Amino acid sequence: MRIALVASEAIPFSKTGGLADVVGTLFKEYRAMKHDVMLFVPLYKKTAEKFNCLIRDSGTEISIPMAGSVRRGKIYTAIMGGFTPNVYFVGSEDYFLRDELYGTPSGDYPDNDQRFVFFSRGVLEICKSLSRPVDIMHCHDWHTGLIPFYMKTLCNQIPAFKKTASVFTIHNLGYQGIFPPQTMDTTGLDMSVFNPEGIEFFGKVNFLKAGIIGADLITTVSKSYAEEILSPEYGFGLDGVLRKRASDLVGVLNGIDYTYWDPSTDKFLQRNFDLSDVSGKDSCKKHLVAKTSLKKTAPGPLMCFVGRLSSQKGLDLLAEAVPGLIDHGANILVLGKGDGMYQTLLQNLRERHENSFFFHTGFDESFAHLVYAGSDFLLMPSRYEPCGLGQMIAMRYGTIPLAHKTGGLSDTIEEGKTGFLFEEFSLHAFMRTAKQAFKAFGDKTCLLKMIKNAMSRDFSFKKSAQSYIAIYQNVLQ
Repeated sequence: MRIALVASEAIPFSKTGGLADVVGTLFKEYRAMKHDVMLFVPLYKKTAEKFNCLIRDSGTEISIPMAGSVRRGKIYTAIMGGFTPNVYFVGSEDYFLRDELYGTPSGDYPDNDQRFVFFSRGVLEICKSLSRPVDIMHCHDWHTGLIPFYMKTLCNQIPAFKKTASVFTIHNLGYQGIFPPQTMDTTGLDMSVFNPEGIEFFGKVNFLKAGIIGADLITTVSKSYAEEILSPEYGFGLDGVLRKRASDLVGVLNGIDYTYWDPSTDKFLQRNFDLSDVSGKDSCKKHLVAKTSLKKTAPGPLMCFVGRLSSQKGLDLLAEAVPGLIDHGANILVLGKGDGMYQTLLQNLRERHENSFFFHTGFDESFAHLVYAGSDFLLMPSRYEPCGLGQMIAMRYGTIPLAHKTGGLSDTIEEGKTGFLFEEFSLHAFMRTAKQAFKAFGDKTCLLKMIKNAMSRDFSFKKSAQSYIAIYQNVLQ
C-alpha cells in the first residue's frame, strides 16, 4: 500500500500549530511501521532556509493554468530515513517564499486561494509522474480539500488515479478556506459544480466543503468532535453536508510523539524525571519561574496556557479569570502567538500583574518544553477543541489540565483522575472548577496521585497510526 500524506505544514519542515505535529508524526510512524509513505508540503521560505542542506531540486518544473494565466514552479525532494526521495515540496517563488505560512497578525494573505490551488494541483502533477501509483491520498484540512474533489472531476479519467482512494481529515471545522466566487476561475473547475450540492457555500467557494464531498472517506481528530460537528452549534454551516456523509465520517484521536515529548530524556529540561521519580518536576518549576518575572514564592500553583491566541482557545474567558486566579495565589504564564487583539490584551494583563502574570509572545520550542514540565496546571478554556495536543503533552509531563469539556478534551481528560473539566462555557463554571484544582494542589497526596495517573496514560501516536492503516485497508476494499 502506497500512502501519500498531503498537508500545508508538517514537522520538522514547517509549523504554525498542531496540524504540523500530527502530519509530521504520522509520517514518522508510518516509516517506522515500514509502510511506503510519501509526504507532500509547500516549500516555504523558512523551510528552504532551515533545510537547505537536505532539500534537493528534482529538476522537474510544473505549469499550472490558473485564471487565464499559467503559473510555474519547481518540485524539490528530500530523503527521510531511506534511500529514495519520500518528501516532495511544491515550490513557487511567487506563492511560498514569504516570511509567514498563511499571513500576518493583521490577516491572511489575500491570495491564499491561488497559493493552495497551485499546491493542490502541483501535488497531483507529481503523483501523475510517479512510476507507481498512489493507493491512498490522505489530505489534511482546507488547504488540500480540492485534491479529493479534483480526483473526482478534473482527474477522473487519468490512469494514475483510477485505483487511488482519498481520505480527508478535518482538523478544525472553524477554518474552511472560504473565498469569493471569482476563485472558481482559479480552480480550473467547471461552473456546474458551483452550487449548493457542490463547492458553493453561501455564494462563495469553500475548499473544506470540496474535501468533504469529494473524499471517499472523512475523518476528524476525536470521537466526540465527530459527533459534535453534525450539530448546528459546532458545524459552522457544514453540519447538513456532514450529516449526509455521516456514515463515511470517523473520529480518530490524535496522539503525540513519545520520543520527542519525554520528560525522562527531554534535552530542554534542566533536570529530567519520570513516573518512578517526579521530583525533577519541582526543579523544572523553579528554573521556569526564574526565567520569568513571576513571584518565586507564590503560595498557589503555577498555571500555564500554551497555544494559538484566538477566540476558539477561550482567550477572553482566560483573561476574565486571571484576576481571580491570582487572588487565589496562582502564578500564570501564557506562551503563544496569534490575533493581534489578544496579544494586546495579554500584554496589558502583564503590565497590571507583573509579578503574577507572564506573557511570552511568539513560540519558543525549548521554552514550551520547560513550560509543560514546570507548570502545575495547564489551562485550556477552549470554546471548542477538535482534539487538542496540549493536554496530552501536559499529562505526559505530569501537568494537570483544567479544561472545557468539549471535543477531544472530553475524550482524553478523566475528571478528578487526570484533570478537571467544566461543562458550561462561563467564568462561573471555570472558577468553580479552578477551585477544585486549588484544593488538589493543597493536598500533596492527591496531587501526586493525579500526576502519576496523568503520566501513566498512553497517548502515543502509534495507536493513531494503526487506526488510520485500518481505515485505509477498509476504504480500498
